[in-house]
Amino acid sequence: PHRTELYEDPPSGCWPIVYSPDYNITFMGLEKLHPFDAGKWGKVINFLKEEKLIADDLIVQAREATDEDLLVVHTRRYLNKLKWSFVVATITEIPPVAFLPNFVVQRKVLKPLRTQTGGTIMAGKLAVDRGWAINVGGGFHHCSSDKGGGFCAYADITLTIKFLFERVQGVSRATIIDLDAHQGNGHERDFMDDPRVYIMDAYNRYIYPGDGFAKRAIKRKVELEWGTEDTEYLQKVHTHVEGALNEFKPDIVVYNAGTDILDGDPLGGLAISPQGIVKRDEVVFRAARSRGIPVLMVTSGGYQKRTARIIADSILNLHGLGLLGRERAACALGSPSLDQMVRDSAKDLSNL
Repeated sequence: PHRTELYEDPPSGCWPIVYSPDYNITFMGLEKLHPFDAGKWGKVINFLKEEKLIADDLIVQAREATDEDLLVVHTRRYLNKLKWSFVVATITEIPPVAFLPNFVVQRKVLKPLRTQTGGTIMAGKLAVDRGWAINVGGGFHHCSSDKGGGFCAYADITLTIKFLFERVQGVSRATIIDLDAHQGNGHERDFMDDPRVYIMDAYNRYIYPGDGFAKRAIKRKVELEWGTEDTEYLQKVHTHVEGALNEFKPDIVVYNAGTDILDGDPLGGLAISPQGIVKRDEVVFRAARSRGIPVLMVTSGGYQKRTARIIADSILNLHGLGLLGRERAACALGSPSLDQMVRDSAKDLSNL
């Protein structure tokens, strides 16, 4: 495989939480034309800093995915199409983008999305190494190898899984648990006939993208009605996440944790409370962690101002419950080298 900087080890001991200030999309107020809060990722990080969970030097800095990285999944033809501003305008659903010179679109719209994509790929390896990882962005589940849409220009979930299969010893099976309010048709199309990938998808059956072809790739389909509320939702998520992980034993779980299931979301059409979202994330982490399966969480869709606070609260809850493991302690100290550990265990033996 090609050389990639995305798989270089971060300073040992950082939290496996991946982020870069480059995630945020801000220019000339254009981002306000989409219901998306285009600065949501930075706000999540700020809330976590306020709560003293993280500091800048304790998180992993995301790097931008290069063309060579993207070509692991994407066709050259698709990447070339993104050089047309009107194509990017269609994908991101921000019409005025069509009228901007492409170099501006590359820098202000696509670079943030490429950096989030790099972040997901990095988080995949971190999850395998540490047992869990969270990319504060990513989750572009409507993009497949040759087609973007629904604000998703790069197929970060497909890329992450392909990278792991090709480069990480012992990773040959993956489960995608997609709990964004929308059907994850991008990764579904990419893994349509791949027996190594098991897809569970719970979504509002009446909204975008309604991709009947892609649905054939879903092993566990949970189609929800308009206005589904906490009790029914959490019961279904719990039943099907447990069922999915009992039915197929993966080497990694990729969890697409969209917050657009929140009551009042203009696009999601479901009615889950903030507490319901926190509980949902807990259900997924508990199921994966209790089975010793590494889990990677990406934040995906979520179109209201209050979603950043909910994502932060969820991460704080996972930490408070001990579901994020104790990887932090090594951060400040730097983790011991292998030969140091061998020496220590030899010393322990001689003391017996």
